Amino acid sequence: MTENYTHKTIIFLSLILSLTACDKPIEPLQPPRPALVTIVGASSVPGSMVLVGEVRSRYEANLGFRINGEIIERKVEVGSLVKKGQVLARLDAADTQLSAAAAVADVRAAEASHALAQAELARQRILFDKKFISASALDMREAELKTAHARLQQVKARADVSNNQSRYSALVADRDGIVTQIHAEPGQVVEAGVMVAQVVDSQQIEVLVAVPESRMQRLKIGDQVSIKLWADRAKTYSGEVREIAPAANAATRTFDVRVTIKNADDAIKLGMTAGVSFGQLASTEIIIPSTALTQHQGKASVWVIDARGIATPRQVVAGAYSEVGVVITNGLQAGEMVAIAGVHTLISGQKVKPKIEPAL
Repeated sequence: MTENYTHKTIIFLSLILSLTACDKPIEPLQPPRPALVTIVGASSVPGSMVLVGEVRSRYEANLGFRINGEIIERKVEVGSLVKKGQVLARLDAADTQLSAAAAVADVRAAEASHALAQAELARQRILFDKKFISASALDMREAELKTAHARLQQVKARADVSNNQSRYSALVADRDGIVTQIHAEPGQVVEAGVMVAQVVDSQQIEVLVAVPESRMQRLKIGDQVSIKLWADRAKTYSGEVREIAPAANAATRTFDVRVTIKNADDAIKLGMTAGVSFGQLASTEIIIPSTALTQHQGKASVWVIDARGIATPRQVVAGAYSEVGVVITNGLQAGEMVAIAGVHTLISGQKVKPKIEPAL
C-alpha cells in the first residue's frame, strides 16, 4: 500500500514539473518605433527665394590715359562729384606739344611742295600744248603732283594724330557721376590704359546677386522682385531683373544677375548689402530631403508611411538635386508621408510612430 502511494506521488510531481517546464513566458509586443517623417507636396517647395547682393552702379567706368606719361596734376578726390567732360587729371604735355608742332611744320612743307608741283604741272601743260615737250615729260609732272598730294594727306593725318595725343594728356570724365577709386598720384609715371580713377553713375543703381544654377531655369529678364537693405529692413524697394549672365562664374558656379532698383532714394549707398526676394521662383514640384532617398533592390526608393503607420518601400524617379533637397519627378503624390531619417533600418511592413518634421 505504501509503495503504491509513493509511486502515485512521484508520478503526480513529475506531471506538475513537466507542465511547469512547458509554460514559457509570453514576450510583450514591441511598441512602434519613432520615425521622423515629412508630408510631401507643393508646400515642400519654397514660395520665394531670398539672396544677398551688393548695391552697385549700372555704369562703372575705369578711366585711364590713352598715352604714356607723367601725371603733373590731379583735380579730384575719392567721393568727388564730377560732370561729363570734367578734367580729372593731366599728364606732362611737353613732348606731345613738340610732336604736334613738328607735325604742323611737316604739313606746311608738304603744302609748299604740293603747290610747287601744281605750278610746275601748269607750266608743262602750256609747253605741251605748244609741242615743246613730249607727252612722257607731262606724265612725269602729273605723277609728281599726285605724289605731292599723297604726301600732303599723309602729313595731315600725322598732324591729326599728334593733336589727339595732345588732347589725350587730359583725363576727362565720360559721364556725370562720383569718383569711387583713385590709383595714381602726381609725379607718378603711368602707362596707357592703366586705371587712374573710377567714376560710377550714382543715379542708376542696381543690386548684383549671385543666383545658384538650380534656380536659373525659372528666372527671366523682367521678373519683378522686392529688395530690402540690411541697413534698414523696415523699408522695401521694388526691383526688376535687368540682366542675367549667360555663363556661370567659374569660381562660384553661380550666375550674376543684376536687378534694377526702381524707387531708389538717397538712403541707398553704393556697396551696401541688400536682400533680394525672388517671389516668382515658386514651384509645385515635389521636393524631399536628400536623406529620404535610398536604394531598395538597387533602385531609387523612399519609405512611404500610410495612415496606420506602416512603412512600405516605393520606387521613385529622382530629378535634380539642389540646396533644399532632391526633386521627385515620379512616384510620389502630394500629401503622402515619407520617412526622412533612419531609412536604411526600416523593414517592409514595419509599424512606426510618425513624428512630422516641418516641410522644406
